Amino acid sequence: MKQNFKIIIEYDGTEFFGWQRQKDKKSVQGEIEKALSKILNQSIKSSGSGRTDAGVHAFGQVANFHADTTILPLNLKKGANSLIKHSIVIRECCIVDDDFHARYTAVSKEYHYVILNREDPCAINRFYQWHIRHPLDIEAMNRCCQEVTGIFDFKSFENTGSPRSSTIREIFFSNISPLDNDRLVFKICANGFLKYMVRNLISTIVLAGLNKISLDAFIKILKAKDRTTAGPTAPAHGLFLKKVNYS
Repeated sequence: MKQNFKIIIEYDGTEFFGWQRQKDKKSVQGEIEKALSKILNQSIKSSGSGRTDAGVHAFGQVANFHADTTILPLNLKKGANSLIKHSIVIRECCIVDDDFHARYTAVSKEYHYVILNREDPCAINRFYQWHIRHPLDIEAMNRCCQEVTGIFDFKSFENTGSPRSSTIREIFFSNISPLDNDRLVFKICANGFLKYMVRNLISTIVLAGLNKISLDAFIKILKAKDRTTAGPTAPAHGLFLKKVNYS
């Protein structure tokens, strides 16, 4: 009997060309489908909650796939993890209703972006945070976060090539807080995101934290609906898909 499986995946995006399967390029989705197809002895095509770009990481990416099998979800998870040779782990696997779709039934997503804010860079965690050597004004950054919480047109923070019908999104919460003595974390949850939206937002918020733009200037950037007014795209390696929420 064909069943609908939901999986939650953690991965280090450093060595991948993003989530989405690509011809002749290593992707997270491609590696998972390869392992599942081998175990289940059938071609498996999965649907992810959304794309993550090359170098972006995830603690809670969600995908679903249909398979005709009697293998228990726990055994399927263990088998797939034993076959995947890269930095990908399926954390959960369960059977869900047939109408569940990882992307279309999601109600919100939460991303975290990590910043190392000290003079010296780091060696060990350099692929998991953005190094900014000059001190950041957290209060100024959080004032910007407050200005984007709600329903707005985020066209100023969208890179070209975003598959969307509208640039309006609702941000449920957005804030900057210390992670430890040297690191800050930008947390943001919304009903959806445009291409590079989180990375373009945090780079512009950082400009406010460096006192390079004022709060009024940040508000003008938001209202401009013009990508050229916002900051450059922040590095991919500081970004993590934390979790995807469903009703």
